[in-house]
Amino acid sequence: MGSRKCGGCLSGLLIPLALWSIIVNILLYFPNGQTSYASSNKLTNYVWYFEGICFSGIMMLIVATVLLALENDNNYKCCQSENCSKKYMTLLSMIFSALGIAFSGYCLVISALGLVQGPYCRTLDGWEYVFEGTAGRFLTDSSIWTECLEPAHVVEWNIILFSILIALSGLQVLVCLIRVVTQLSRILCGTYSVIIQPGII
Repeated sequence: MGSRKCGGCLSGLLIPLALWSIIVNILLYFPNGQTSYASSNKLTNYVWYFEGICFSGIMMLIVATVLLALENDNNYKCCQSENCSKKYMTLLSMIFSALGIAFSGYCLVISALGLVQGPYCRTLDGWEYVFEGTAGRFLTDSSIWTECLEPAHVVEWNIILFSILIALSGLQVLVCLIRVVTQLSRILCGTYSVIIQPGII
């Protein structure tokens, strides 16, 4: 009972993390609150991978909903044996937790790539990825951020929002990983047997 309540708390935590991921990803489309750059496609290409909106957002909301439903005691009735029901609920929980790791892991990787690449901005030479060849070194050298003339403060905007996405998706990966470990411990440590004895069903 205690482990299921803990699992429910962890699954519930995925919901606010997913909602914040959606909000942060949407903000990336509007540097300094301006819509003109999105309409003219003058944004970093990694924004268009929808990592926060779709994968760490909508897909994780679905995963969290399913995991919360699986923690409901009323679901342990899928077959005649309670042990059989728990077996299938555990396997489903592990599968959806693994999907959660994949979805949030995708967001984590894409956000990290977007952070290291730097923003797409206007320089004296035109619109370009001016920091793309620095291998992320520009992140610790704020003196060169002024090379981006437009959008204003786009470097800070991208660094902050991509960093938040990395943190949010990293937490999602951690929560889902804890759930996988918890489910494995139920199986391996004998919280309940997952081996159906002949004649039970």
